[in-house]
Amino acid sequence: MKRALIITLNEVKLYLQDKGDLAFGLLLPILTFALMFGAFGGDTLFTADATIVNEDTGVYSQQLIQQIDDVDGVTVKLLSAEEADAKLDRSDILLALYISSDFSDTLMAGEPAQLTFKQRGNGGTGGQILASIIRGVAEQINQQFQVYNGVKVAVADYNIPDGTIQVVVLSVVEGEQQQPTVGVTEEITGGSSEFINQYLPGIITMYVLFSLSLSAMTIVEERKRGTLERLLTTRLSVGELFFGKFISIIARGFIQTLILLLLSYAVFQMFTPLSFLACLVVSIVFTAAAAAIGMIIASISRTESAANWIAIVVTMFMVMVGNTFFQSAPGSAMETISKFSINTYANEAYTALITQSGSLGDTWFQLVILMGVAVVGLIISRLIFRAVPGGNK
Repeated sequence: MKRALIITLNEVKLYLQDKGDLAFGLLLPILTFALMFGAFGGDTLFTADATIVNEDTGVYSQQLIQQIDDVDGVTVKLLSAEEADAKLDRSDILLALYISSDFSDTLMAGEPAQLTFKQRGNGGTGGQILASIIRGVAEQINQQFQVYNGVKVAVADYNIPDGTIQVVVLSVVEGEQQQPTVGVTEEITGGSSEFINQYLPGIITMYVLFSLSLSAMTIVEERKRGTLERLLTTRLSVGELFFGKFISIIARGFIQTLILLLLSYAVFQMFTPLSFLACLVVSIVFTAAAAAIGMIIASISRTESAANWIAIVVTMFMVMVGNTFFQSAPGSAMETISKFSINTYANEAYTALITQSGSLGDTWFQLVILMGVAVVGLIISRLIFRAVPGGNK
């Protein structure tokens, strides 16, 4: 067993030194994780900078700017007219709001005031959204004046000062804004945590299986070149050589899994310490089952090309029918076929642990299936494994 572990350590060392294997086995899962995080792990809130040119010194322009700045995700940037025009010409910004110098005076006179948008082209998607937000804020101020004017007309016979009417109307409007009669809540589906929970198990199992092709091809190549035969001229036995290769495949798959789990733990905070350790247990069992399949492929293949194609076919079958990126409909033929994929059981176990809908004990059935595949696959591959082409050992 000691010699088998030496073989394993040497294989892992060579794996970490091989830039091609390292890129596929380590960097590709990290890249997939980064793309996944960039697409689905960001903030769901719209954010934008509102460029405003304020040439008015009155109270109502300040009120408008403050209300725009109070909108979640919107940050006001004040520029002069010359600066805004220059940025629009250079396409540094795509949209700017211009408040004229008579904005407040016009409103105080009871006349309609105008806001001006200057934009580059159509203003871009973000600019169009921002313009809609600003129009909504302006509409709130417009409603405030409509209420004020309506109340002023209604109480004209009571000689109530305009200032008193304005204060009362403003307090009522602000109270309505803080506690609106019709509230709106947001329920996010398909966002960062839900996406990660749904697809992280499939990404982990997919990359572990993809490593089968590299592992199987390596063993077949070493057999053809006589590397395995030369190793047998030492005190190493066929059994020790076999188990050394088997454990090295487990180690490679486990390293890939560990990296993705650590990244998920650090970035998304999606694990508790116990669920993280439970996922590591599932990872070891799953990689052992995958390694056993890899050893069978390496044992029956006579050429690297054959090993590669067999591994690809097996991997694609396991991934496509193993509930990797979609769930099979209950009672369907696909659900029956999925039971022949080790991905199905690994994905179910990972999902239960990641979503914290179950503990490690609740995944005993899946673990038993995976361990059964590992044991049976190990026995079969050991019986047919040959270190020497055409030999009996």
